[in-house]
Amino acid sequence: MLTKRLIPCLDVRNGRVVKGIQFQGLRDAGDPVQCAKNYTRQGADELIILDVSATPDGRKTSIETVSAVRAVLDLPLTVGGGVRHVDDARRLLDAGADRVATNSAAVANPNLLNEISSRFGRQCTVLAIDAARTDNGNWELVTQSGTARPSIDAIDWAQESTKRGVGEILLTSWDRDGTRRGYDLELIAAVTKVISIPVIASGGANTPDHMVAAIHAGASAVLAASIFHEGDYTLKQVKTELAKQKVRIRPC
Repeated sequence: MLTKRLIPCLDVRNGRVVKGIQFQGLRDAGDPVQCAKNYTRQGADELIILDVSATPDGRKTSIETVSAVRAVLDLPLTVGGGVRHVDDARRLLDAGADRVATNSAAVANPNLLNEISSRFGRQCTVLAIDAARTDNGNWELVTQSGTARPSIDAIDWAQESTKRGVGEILLTSWDRDGTRRGYDLELIAAVTKVISIPVIASGGANTPDHMVAAIHAGASAVLAASIFHEGDYTLKQVKTELAKQKVRIRPC
């Protein structure tokens, strides 16, 4: 059985960590370098940085922020936000990212996934899917940091992405993001049922029990932000609880 992963996420805007609800009402949550140091000490398995304003602002993720975080980080690092071309991915990898995540640009140009995977490998290619539940109980894609809904079924898109060379999916429930109501377990189960690559569950974590439930629903890793940024739990506390509930996880 593979070890499950616990991943803090740094949503970054203008060089600062921010947090909001459903990508709105963003508030300051600290310095990304200091956060990276803290989470490394606490026993994070990986770190994800998402530049949440890069896509709506029409710019690229800050290379300076990625380089500064990599300088203090000895964990795998995934970076996303504003990745529109293969060269954007190259710049992030050169700055210290281990993997690159793309979302809106891949929806607009699905071949971008093929191009990144072909050039840098499946292991470097992450697709971020933001999904919202529809009135009929399915899920549709949300893009452009929550401002657009292109009427694309999220489950179908997850399946297609694997054929285009994606190595992992970062799956965020738009409905649950920042709400602390727990992950959308039905969404996680629906995606992991139809693909074989790892899925990182995101959106809504408030307790270790929520993370256990997401793993049981099929997630290979669980991501959280608010509970760590605001000091409700340390990663060690969460890992201790996960281990008590028989989740196979790397100790701190």
